[in-house]
Amino acid sequence: MSSTAPALSVLDLVPVRSDQSTSDALGAMLDLARAADDLGYRRFWVAEHHNMAAIASTNPPVLIAMIAAATQRLRVGSGGVMLPNHAPLVVAEQFALLEAAYPDRIDLGIGRAPGTDPVTSWALRHGAGGVSDEAVNRFPEYVDNVLAMMEPSGVGLALQGRQHLLKATPEARSVPRIWLLGSSDYSARLAAEKGMPYVFAHHFSGQGAAEALDLYRSHFRPSPELAEPRTFLTVNAAVAETTEEAERLALPQLLQMVALRTGQPLTAQLTVEEALAAEVPDAHRGLIDAMRTRWVIGDAEQGRAQLADLAASYGVDEVMVNPVAGATAGTATDASPARVDTLRLLAA
Repeated sequence: MSSTAPALSVLDLVPVRSDQSTSDALGAMLDLARAADDLGYRRFWVAEHHNMAAIASTNPPVLIAMIAAATQRLRVGSGGVMLPNHAPLVVAEQFALLEAAYPDRIDLGIGRAPGTDPVTSWALRHGAGGVSDEAVNRFPEYVDNVLAMMEPSGVGLALQGRQHLLKATPEARSVPRIWLLGSSDYSARLAAEKGMPYVFAHHFSGQGAAEALDLYRSHFRPSPELAEPRTFLTVNAAVAETTEEAERLALPQLLQMVALRTGQPLTAQLTVEEALAAEVPDAHRGLIDAMRTRWVIGDAEQGRAQLADLAASYGVDEVMVNPVAGATAGTATDASPARVDTLRLLAA
């Protein structure tokens, strides 16, 4: 990477193609993580999504443990854990253990959105009997609880007239770096108030990024953990040897996003050939074009230039790439070579 290029990281939603099992998708995830590690990427995050035909990243802590064990240097984390779905103590315990197993390599990115449909949200929150319907409204409190519970000294809780000490793990020596994630002003303002690092989900919502980042920086209050604002953004990318090939490889994910945005039934991700053969209604072509303009699609030189422009435009020194290049028919089912190529060409 040149001296003017932003530092690069990876976001993986662990896509599941029409020719893959979940096991295959996990194998491809680990292959991608090892490539990122070898190529010098800074961090590798996995998302939390539930009950979706094309996404296997249902449980970030489990995936983080797998990825950290398979790599040597990367910071590994969540992009993010959707905190309203979980009891804060459970999240604190999971990430305290991950930090103990892989010191100074774990990031806990926290989000406020449910990350799923209403039925699955109900099952997540009420199936375990521990998370209330007000969890989204109590998000700031939940964030504070996670922070306090992971501290090596623990947190004191008053219960039935007595003070009790609660720790996420018995003898912590360090804590994960905790980030707030968002695609609106809400998380930007909360991160600023708490003096926490903040990530804008540009890969999901390209609208409002500049406003949210400006709000975060202008309202930032220093904390013991962070003296100055720290932020980066995420971006979808498909990079290949030629622009034409990159456009072909981006099409399966573009069609997946169109289905999501227009309420169509969601399926496993199409192969490139299946995507090229799909009929796209004229009413949806404008949506595809609008998304394409926010994505990084092109050859290596174009891709690196677009990332540098994004970093400069938003004043960040790091960009997290979600490699969305699809697979052609006949690709090994436990690999995603076009996604690896995207990382390789951007890091060249």
